[in-house]
Amino acid sequence: MEQFLGKKYKLTHSENFEEFMKALGVGFATRKAGSLVSPVVELTKSGESYTFTSNSTFKKIEFTFKNGEEFDQETPDGRMVKSTIKVDGNTLHEIQKDAKGEQTVIDRIFSDDELKMELKFGNVSATRVYKIHA
Repeated sequence: MEQFLGKKYKLTHSENFEEFMKALGVGFATRKAGSLVSPVVELTKSGESYTFTSNSTFKKIEFTFKNGEEFDQETPDGRMVKSTIKVDGNTLHEIQKDAKGEQTVIDRIFSDDELKMELKFGNVSATRVYKIHA
């Protein structure tokens, strides 16, 4: 994962993201705004802690985590979840559990020129692709 730290990636396209947000119960206005923005994301590390940042004209999201340790997280749509992220080679594997016990799984797969996010909630999946951003 070290070779991907400090690199910025900008969203270039999404597949089924609005349907994914709808399955999560995200409201219409937030879904529309979320579908229109192209955030720039970055992963950094300090000691044992990683920080993932997502910046867009709509919202700035930042969370810090340690490999494999559960933490409280506010999702971009405002839900509070318990998250665990495991670093596995070039992948961040995240499991979010909401208050009802429902799980969202997010895999962030880094490569030399892109970051691919694969999201799954119930039987609904979405993909978001980010390219290296200068």
